[in-house]
Amino acid sequence: MNVSSDLSILSLIWNASIIVKLVMLLLLVVSFMSWYFIFRKWFTIHAARAKTEQFERDFWGGQDLNALYQSAVNHRHSTGSLERIFEAGFREFAKLKPQKGADPAAMVDGARRAMRATYQREMDNLEAHLSFLASVASVSPYVGLLGTVWGIMHSFR
Repeated sequence: MNVSSDLSILSLIWNASIIVKLVMLLLLVVSFMSWYFIFRKWFTIHAARAKTEQFERDFWGGQDLNALYQSAVNHRHSTGSLERIFEAGFREFAKLKPQKGADPAAMVDGARRAMRATYQREMDNLEAHLSFLASVASVSPYVGLLGTVWGIMHSFR
């Protein structure tokens, strides 16, 4: 009997019970999913930050707001979160402005509501899959412990 081959990682996995193999497979799959979501989230946030900085430069650079709005509408597929919030508020403001006798406070309130709704939608997009990552982070140690305990119980048979 060769002790080193019996204690190799592959040998231990190969000789494990079906329950332990399933637990290890589950942890491996969830780990790959977690890393996928982590990298995807990192790239999403990195792109959102760059687009936000560009929009802030354009917005505070003194550009005409109508031109900025038209640019946002024409390049909708490549705009950032802040630009979509601005677009929603400006669209609502422009819709209410031509109405005769429109109350300025109502126009501002309508634009604010549209911006708040778009802000919430953008935050939901940026926070997508974070609950999955939090659940995996809190549950994985216990699933791994289950596999360990099952393996130890199986070894005493």
